[in-house]
Amino acid sequence: MIRTVLSRREFQHRPPVLVDIGSSSGVHVGWRELAPFSICLAFDPDDREMTAVQRQSSEYRHLHVFPFAVSDQQVANADLYLTKSPACSSLLRPRPDKLTDYEFSDRFTIVGQRSVPMRDLKSILASVNLDRVDWFKSDSQGTDLRLFSSLDPKLAQRIMVAELEPGIIDAYDGEDKLWQVLAYMEKSGFWLSRMQIKGSQRFNRSEIEGLTQMERRYFVHFLKSAPGWAEVTYLNSFLSAEMDLRDHLLGWVCAMASAEYGFAAQLATRAQRRFEDAIFQDLRKHALSKIRNACTSIPAWFPVLVRAVRKWRRMHANRSLA
Repeated sequence: MIRTVLSRREFQHRPPVLVDIGSSSGVHVGWRELAPFSICLAFDPDDREMTAVQRQSSEYRHLHVFPFAVSDQQVANADLYLTKSPACSSLLRPRPDKLTDYEFSDRFTIVGQRSVPMRDLKSILASVNLDRVDWFKSDSQGTDLRLFSSLDPKLAQRIMVAELEPGIIDAYDGEDKLWQVLAYMEKSGFWLSRMQIKGSQRFNRSEIEGLTQMERRYFVHFLKSAPGWAEVTYLNSFLSAEMDLRDHLLGWVCAMASAEYGFAAQLATRAQRRFEDAIFQDLRKHALSKIRNACTSIPAWFPVLVRAVRKWRRMHANRSLA
């Protein structure tokens, strides 16, 4: 059904545009169904792992790989801090001194520094004759929010999905934090679809001397992680009256790709009333079929467990009142 939607004439001359900032580990796997119909813009100034992006170029309708940094300002060059782990390299200065009590602090060790070319998103889009971004994904190591907020407001309000990875602890100087993202996006016409807290074990390596060789090798697999950053996904709420037929079709596709089947069904119902296009009836049925399939996979004992839990809660409530 996604292929059927993206094969429509609305996308022939205006295909989905996917932006992947910080794509050294490979282009987003969540775009697999959209990729053959989409234009992808992939960025990473630390090209030590960019071969992962190059290998996937055949999966997209068009793939543009940019080995330079993306900025929220118009500057020609900036210093890139190269870290022991390429995935931690950033335009912001890493602070391993503030991470000494975390197991992953060594990954932020600065191993080099080089000047890299910079471009702002507005000029990048203009250079490839694009006036839109449909799915914005950024893992820029500390600057995700400022990059998103640098987009033209009219363009930003029509983005279907925004994926950001803000920090929780101080890994970089002046990095964008999770609380700032939550506050900004709450006012921007998006709703939070997913939040996954990531982190590292709270363990100062100076304490490792008291462990055996076997324990030193495997201890990280047995300690709980403390929150360090978050992966958040926002979907457009479709509150703007400027959202057209293409937007609603693509919004449904993105909701399905994000496994938000309930929202996809709701969006199809709204679009059917507004545009009177018969395809939205099929899209709603398809979204509901996904929900139905999920329900049929529920074990036979699950309803019994739900009833038992409800009964226990009622009994507990009655005892509290007594």
